[in-house]
Amino acid sequence: MSERLYHYTKITDLKDMLKKSGKKYANNIAYQIKKEEGKYQTITHKEVREMIDALGTALIDMGLKGKKVAVIGENRWEWEIAYLSIVCGTGIVVPLDKSLPENELKSLIERSEVEAIFYSEKYETILENAKKEGVGKLKHLISMDLEQHTKGIYAEKELIEKGKQLIKLGNTDFTKAEIDCEKMSIMLFTSGTTSASKIVALSHKNLCSNLMDIASILEVDSKDVFLSFLPLHHVFECTVGFLFALYKGAKTVFCDGIRHIPENMKEYQVTVMASVPAIYERIFRNIRKQLQKQGKVEEILQKEEQCRNCSMEKKKEVFQEIHDMLGGKVKLLISGAASLDAGIEEKYRLLGFNMVQGYGLTETSPVIAIGTKKYYKVGSIGKTVPSVNAKIINANQEGIGELVVQGPNIMLEYFGNRTETKKALVDGWFHTGDLARIDEQGYIFICGRKKSVIVLKNGKNIFPEEMENLINRIEGVEESFVFGKQMSEDPNDIKIFARIVYHQEIVENTYKVQGEEAIYQALNEKIKELNKTMPQYKSIKGILVTQEPLIKTTTNKIKRQNNLEQIRKEEAMCN
Repeated sequence: MSERLYHYTKITDLKDMLKKSGKKYANNIAYQIKKEEGKYQTITHKEVREMIDALGTALIDMGLKGKKVAVIGENRWEWEIAYLSIVCGTGIVVPLDKSLPENELKSLIERSEVEAIFYSEKYETILENAKKEGVGKLKHLISMDLEQHTKGIYAEKELIEKGKQLIKLGNTDFTKAEIDCEKMSIMLFTSGTTSASKIVALSHKNLCSNLMDIASILEVDSKDVFLSFLPLHHVFECTVGFLFALYKGAKTVFCDGIRHIPENMKEYQVTVMASVPAIYERIFRNIRKQLQKQGKVEEILQKEEQCRNCSMEKKKEVFQEIHDMLGGKVKLLISGAASLDAGIEEKYRLLGFNMVQGYGLTETSPVIAIGTKKYYKVGSIGKTVPSVNAKIINANQEGIGELVVQGPNIMLEYFGNRTETKKALVDGWFHTGDLARIDEQGYIFICGRKKSVIVLKNGKNIFPEEMENLINRIEGVEESFVFGKQMSEDPNDIKIFARIVYHQEIVENTYKVQGEEAIYQALNEKIKELNKTMPQYKSIKGILVTQEPLIKTTTNKIKRQNNLEQIRKEEAMCN
């Protein structure tokens, strides 16, 4: 467990957080929004809190007190204002995945029993159809884009103005609403098909305990600038990006898209970013390309060796030109939601970027553990945050077993699903489903998902995530998926295979090959080289190569079952 390193403001609920941080940071800019090239709109922390109070007042006036209200759309300030106006005195907020197809979105609306939904323009037709069809309890549509009430659709902006007038007339239904910090206030769907996804019930206490823990161990303050990129419906971005930035009185800016991350970091002078490994790998590749064009790769490698034992401050000074590619102000990069390759992590730190790995789940609000300036080891997710305890159960001879955790950030239940709740919460401990080991100093190392482990005939365990990290280091490999394949009628006769997604231009240039067969042979040779570095039982016996991306969740986690089914379909078509 990490010790608290920095002062933090004690909060009981998100309304209390808004009140206390709003008082401290009233005049700070909370949001900087690009209107057109070179022109920006800014919203202060005081204005944010005034809009939340006004919108919440208007929602209660609409009859939504105690009701479930959904939010769906791209990352934007209107999404965040809507979320807080629901959860801080109106009812229960239900953030929905913006990437869902129409049928799945309607299914979640029905399952969650939402009565109103905030949405951006892209979802207008789908939601109008859902309302007409009488899906679930849906009654009210609230647009983030409309300026005024149109054809039965409310406008968020107009509701804010209406709420301000109601407050002036003495309406205190929202502003004086009391929060029960231990009751369900947030409903989140786990990833997966809508029928299989579970509904995680979270409380204000869950989220606030996590905010206080993070604030006490990460060096973040009101001068920081957060880049919002990961989808806001995901609890990682919601807690570590959106809510944490408001709690600390910092500024949030919104990314223009995955290709624009480096330029946005430079444009807004970003200091803090929470993202997934795939994004950091992409940024690293871009930096490397620029260095190759400038003919500086060898020079940088030599400097890395010379500065290996230098302080982070000294490394930043030596590699300032690389920092300048990302704006020159970055002080903290947080990686989460999936496993970060230790090689990439080490490279960033060698260049003077304070990169840390975090770990958590939707069910844990989400942060369980995170690396810090003081508590850090490459390849580890750090130690647990101050309020959380962790232990390993059913460990094997190598000390690897299931990670179980206990703390105030643990969900209340899987809403409406007692069976799954009892499986996950046993004697106050949450079973993560992840296999890990904890070293003597308390550092946690995640090995892989319990249900993803491939068990060989000799009883040895293969962790696909570990193998994929090794494959992904091969030049030209974009991503990979390791799976077990039954080689005979014996169900225990399992061999290791890998599906490799490659970058055609890089593979052709690196290995001087052209054509599918030659590319296959080149990558197969690299896999043979990799096999020589591992125990024989881990050897990869065959590969499939493709340029088609793997099937993933919105936070870039590999959907293992879906990819396996895709491979089986392709094999069936070939036979």
